[in-house]
Amino acid sequence: MLVVGPNGAGKTNLLESLHVGTQGFSPRTRNDVELVRFGEATGRVSLRGRRAETPLELDVTLELGKGKRAKLNGGPLRAAELLRAEVSTLVFTPDRLGIVKGAPAVRRAYFDRALGRLFPARAGLSAEYGAVVGQRNAALRRVANGLSTRDALDPWTEQVAALGTELAAARRHALELLTPAFARLTGAFGLEAGRLAYEGGPVLREQLDERIARDLERGTTSLGPHLDDVAVLAGERDLRTYGSQGEQRLAVLSLLLAEAEILLERSGVPPLLLLDDVLSELDPERRATLARVLPEGGQTLITSTTVGALPLAPDQLLEVAPGTVHAA
Repeated sequence: MLVVGPNGAGKTNLLESLHVGTQGFSPRTRNDVELVRFGEATGRVSLRGRRAETPLELDVTLELGKGKRAKLNGGPLRAAELLRAEVSTLVFTPDRLGIVKGAPAVRRAYFDRALGRLFPARAGLSAEYGAVVGQRNAALRRVANGLSTRDALDPWTEQVAALGTELAAARRHALELLTPAFARLTGAFGLEAGRLAYEGGPVLREQLDERIARDLERGTTSLGPHLDDVAVLAGERDLRTYGSQGEQRLAVLSLLLAEAEILLERSGVPPLLLLDDVLSELDPERRATLARVLPEGGQTLITSTTVGALPLAPDQLLEVAPGTVHAA
């Protein structure tokens, strides 16, 4: 599906609403106030579709001061973000170059979300580990202030070691799963074969114990996957430092398409792809490559200012003007 319209017409808003309606949150902001039209008290996204042969009805309502409510096929969900367990949606926006060139925390967050989509049973692992690190940090500060003994650290240190080792191993597994498709897709887009390298390792209890004096002084846990990173490489080049913006853009796009491919293989259901302004900085050859490597059988929405930017006839063409969307 191709969504066209002039800059500022609302194409990105349309894609954002689809992300909110299928995932329960915006890819742009975590401040729900920004999702409600200025001057209004409520907003709503209501979607109807199919997952394979199963009808789907998704509903997300936002009320200022009351948070979000979500329904799946008419039944209320405990939290809107639980929609992610039902529908996989992958989004590309120009600001996602931070996945390659941004801070390590940006990459950790991205790959932890990918980990949750690829291995749903492990979706909560990163949050669980983060909570345990938070508890250990609080215990460190209590000990440093004389409000507790070092023995109080032991259970939290044990959990940090166990969950940290499990999280690092799960991340490595996800990267190993993604790398072959990522290498092939970066090659298709004219880059050297891509590679994903995990920078971190298991968290040993002995290592944490050796760092207790430093951790007490700083009040934080100084070892673990909350500090690890992922190198996004083209050949031997680390694109964080030695990649142009165009190469970084192609790497992010290749990552998204690689994950889409793996999700389809593992579940039999392709994810919804939302590609915002992806064509504007691709030359004609790479636009043709993108059209060729898009997953078959799923739904992809691409925004553009012109119909001719896409080198194939879309299955559906939507035109966006301020406040309106209609089929062309």
